[in-house]
Amino acid sequence: MSVVKSTLSEADRSVVGEALQGALVDLVDLSLVAKQVHWNVVGPRFRSIHLQLDDVVATARAHADTVAERSSAIGVTPDGRAVTVANTTGIKEVPDGWIKDVDAVTTLVAALSAVIGRMRQRIEVTDAPDPVSQDILIGLTRDLEKHHWMFQAESH
Repeated sequence: MSVVKSTLSEADRSVVGEALQGALVDLVDLSLVAKQVHWNVVGPRFRSIHLQLDDVVATARAHADTVAERSSAIGVTPDGRAVTVANTTGIKEVPDGWIKDVDAVTTLVAALSAVIGRMRQRIEVTDAPDPVSQDILIGLTRDLEKHHWMFQAESH
């Protein structure tokens, strides 16, 4: 049952709802991964990476809210529960314990790469059924690619 009625067809709503749900999961997990690394990073570049990780968290959280609200607007209930995120994320698990600054950068580059790849697939599948949702996915992918670039620049 959907309390909110969408102007999208049922088939389009299903495709778009799945894309938005996947985006939500990846954004929630990205914010958790970045915070985990943020709390545990050590090394000579601690401060700059520590602050840069907070930027990723802020970006992921802001876009997660936008994605979840778009999902609700088309009549699909968003699911950001821990169990859902753990079972469906595209990001590899972060190791436990202290994380050297070099490894923190590598971890974030990999996490962002995984999420961006999945976002680009979602951009493709939402093109015809819902350009509004696609626009949201394009905007958040742009922001994630900026973080990806900045972390890659840290590694050289």
